[in-house]
Amino acid sequence: QVQLVESGGGLVQDVGSLRLSCAASGDIVSINTMGWYRQAPGQQRDLVATITSGGSPKYADSVKGRFSISRDNAENKVYLQMNSLKPEDTAVYYCNADIKTSVGYGMYYWGKGTLVTVSS
Repeated sequence: QVQLVESGGGLVQDVGSLRLSCAASGDIVSINTMGWYRQAPGQQRDLVATITSGGSPKYADSVKGRFSISRDNAENKVYLQMNSLKPEDTAVYYCNADIKTSVGYGMYYWGKGTLVTVSS
């Protein structure tokens, strides 16, 4: 069993900052790409940012220059630093990770999400 648990969401004012954290635990042999996705009410779930095991990040155009993704491979954690937040960033943010378990193959796991609300 593998679990991803997000934390750090909440209510923040326009142009404020938040830092999201996600911790992976359980039967983990190795973790490849980790990432953050978000889903606003009535919208599809969209990519926010990903980071490879080697630390190479990728961002959605809408968050470039404002958000920064990082990870701690020793702790099996991924972070999302969100600056200059806008009301349109309001969404449930989900952690995602490509994890290889003792079964022998990798698959993608999701956390349950953490709500970020940006007030204008």
